Amino acid sequence: MSPAAPSTAPARARHLPALDGVRAVALCAVLLVHGLPRLLPGGFLGVDLFFVLSGFLITSLLLREAEETGRISLGGFWLRRARRLMPALVLMIAFVVLAARWLLPAQDPAPLRTDAAAALTYWANWRMAFRGGDYFTETAAASPLQHTWSLAIEEQFYLLWPPLLLLALRLPRRRLVIGAGALLGAAASVVTAASLPAADGTDRLYFGTDSRACAPLIGCALAAGLPVLTRHATLRRVAAAAGVLVCCAGLAVARGDSPWLFHGGLALFAIAAAAVIGELAAAPSSPAARLLSARAVGWLGQISYGAYLWHWPLFAILDADRTGLTGVRLFTVRVAATVLVAAASFVLVEQPIRRAGAGTAGRRWLLPLGATATAAAATVLALLAGPPAAPPPRDAAAAPPLATVAAPQSPGGGGAVTARPGRRPGPPRVMVIGDSVSWTLGAYWPGDPRFELDNQGVQGCGIAVLPDLRYAGDLHTNLPYCVTWQYRWSSSVTKSEPDVVVVLLDRWELMDRRLDGQWTHVGEPDYDAYLTGQLRTAIDLVAGRGARVALLTAPYTRRQERPDGGLWPEDTPERVDAWNRLLRATAADHPSHPVVLDLNRVVCPDGKFTWQVAGVRVRSDGLHLTPEGVRGIVAPWLAPQLAALATT
Repeated sequence: MSPAAPSTAPARARHLPALDGVRAVALCAVLLVHGLPRLLPGGFLGVDLFFVLSGFLITSLLLREAEETGRISLGGFWLRRARRLMPALVLMIAFVVLAARWLLPAQDPAPLRTDAAAALTYWANWRMAFRGGDYFTETAAASPLQHTWSLAIEEQFYLLWPPLLLLALRLPRRRLVIGAGALLGAAASVVTAASLPAADGTDRLYFGTDSRACAPLIGCALAAGLPVLTRHATLRRVAAAAGVLVCCAGLAVARGDSPWLFHGGLALFAIAAAAVIGELAAAPSSPAARLLSARAVGWLGQISYGAYLWHWPLFAILDADRTGLTGVRLFTVRVAATVLVAAASFVLVEQPIRRAGAGTAGRRWLLPLGATATAAAATVLALLAGPPAAPPPRDAAAAPPLATVAAPQSPGGGGAVTARPGRRPGPPRVMVIGDSVSWTLGAYWPGDPRFELDNQGVQGCGIAVLPDLRYAGDLHTNLPYCVTWQYRWSSSVTKSEPDVVVVLLDRWELMDRRLDGQWTHVGEPDYDAYLTGQLRTAIDLVAGRGARVALLTAPYTRRQERPDGGLWPEDTPERVDAWNRLLRATAADHPSHPVVLDLNRVVCPDGKFTWQVAGVRVRSDGLHLTPEGVRGIVAPWLAPQLAALATT
């Protein structure tokens, strides 16, 4: 090759240590919002900072390659990206899928497998945008692979942007064309986000490639225009200072459901981030650049990819239930585990594979050893505190019911019994009614020769129907059909003609709701008065045709923890106890004399939430009953009492 001939080797990006510091800042923002969100509610914007930086670096790399070699090797680029990103991702996904059964008991294996496939094939953002479907999935704890949505958007960007850039390089004034094209694409993304129907929901806006493409494209525009910025130092510094202020404000006040984010707010943050990155790239010896180039900060930035990969599942595994910690102490343990596993991944997996692929002399045996060591480190960290404590084995029959109702016997000593005198002919009929927890009770009921069971539980609805409510910290409203619960309950009783009605309400009455303009909850006098009125109406409806009524107490729940390890209000034992007290007080004062049966004592025999009773898994997701729990624990306790009520 002559000295004047362009090189065919791929270009290497100029390393700017300050940009490692930017990665570290973005990572810290994400860790804080996922662990201590009250300290930095807008920390999720750290992902947008990653997006802008990624667009800037990739475009800079490709432009440098084109200028040095006269061409861009798309195959080489994609291979380098796969070598950089895939090994650590595959390792993390394999760990999550294999460990979920023991370490993430609230996760349903079926959707988790689909999440894993989506993460591996880089369409996780669309999977998360439309992951709902049935009620149980929509209200479940977040997937331990949910965070891979941002990796999917980046990989889609890596797939689509380089060919477009290659076409633009054939045009005159190519940097201007590339910058203008990127800005037009960013504007189109903003318009798309602002015009998406509100009915599509925040998930569609937050996870969609089209609605989030703005940030990486602004980074692309910055890369194309950097030579111009380099010549205007004063303007660049003023823009960077303003960018710092805007970024800090966004991180401090933004919320994921803030409408303004998708009406230009994300674009404004991306522009501000680009202004800061532009200053750091154009003036790498400035005081701010030197600060972000500090050794510890830069090292954290270098392992930020692995730290981002591992933090979300490790935060889920190292929860308050397992560690006994909350708040800052729990956050410290989680971050330490994340950094340790990410460092192992970087040194033992990511770097050896990159060096081996680049042709440097590396020992091939480091690759399997590194993968094994990193997986082992993650497993050990997750297991050090041990699994959530299981209660000591106990006989399910030993859990005494609050109400003692003698079970009837047929003349032959067993088999079917007849209905109470004056009721319709045939075997007695028991109707189960309430919310999704009562639905699982009825759906998994094993059958009993002493009575028929009619399941009228409704997913997503209780008897509290005030429209404004908070679920897992977010604002929600009732499902549309919940406000007609009285009509539905009355119709069910008329159609079924039950001898016994079992009422189980275990969720929607425990949430914060707005009453007369004030947020309130069970246990506060005004809201207790509202709930008492609703419950009395419910008992009137189901007892109106002469049926006996059995009210089941609500068991303790653990649907999902807050990011800081605490419980959401609706999961606290105090809320459950307050509801159960109200239940008993209302039953004692009602003229139909409903019986209260203490399901809480059966499902939570030690007076606190548990996953297992007598070695049987009783809760599928921290709230709903399991088939084996209903058949092995609840039915043996409940069936004799229902049979007795049906014939007395």
